[in-house]
Amino acid sequence: MGRPVVHFEIGCRDLKKTSAFYADLFDWTMQPEQISTLISTGTDQGIQGHITSLGHEPHNYCNVYVQVDDVQACLDRAAELGGKVLIPPTEIPGKGRFAWLADPEGTTVGLWKPL
Repeated sequence: MGRPVVHFEIGCRDLKKTSAFYADLFDWTMQPEQISTLISTGTDQGIQGHITSLGHEPHNYCNVYVQVDDVQACLDRAAELGGKVLIPPTEIPGKGRFAWLADPEGTTVGLWKPL
């Protein structure tokens, strides 16, 4: 299996305001959920994403998620290569598992393993 970029995430302080901005700017359809808003870009091309307000730093960011076979194994390999775990493997009930890592220069990348 390759390692495709499968999702994007936009972080913000004000979920409602930020969702409205991107909906109006790009004609994206927004679907509010409990702690985030799912984005439908209106096309089968590219990837879909979501907007979230964590309630703590980092507030403003844009992150991509790479699909992997094993989230922990990928974090372990990243550490061997000089990277750092920012968020350990975390379950999203009914959907999959994610984590965040920082590369050796500090850039954040998400990992995703769907169910």
